Amino acid sequence: MNVKRIFGSVLTILGIGGLIYTGAQVMQHSTQVRELIVVGVISLIFFSSGISLVRNTKDKE
Repeated sequence: MNVKRIFGSVLTILGIGGLIYTGAQVMQHSTQVRELIVVGVISLIFFSSGISLVRNTKDKE
């Protein structure tokens, strides 16, 4: 069980959740623009760092 892969998976899932939340709020026009920008940028950072952690971590046997 590799800690980096688990952490990368958690970051990826958090990023996806944040991006879905941002998209839903944009469609409803119910939240302030500044909040949506902050949540969207943080979600993109989480998603991209999670994907890179999972991709670049090698399994040790």
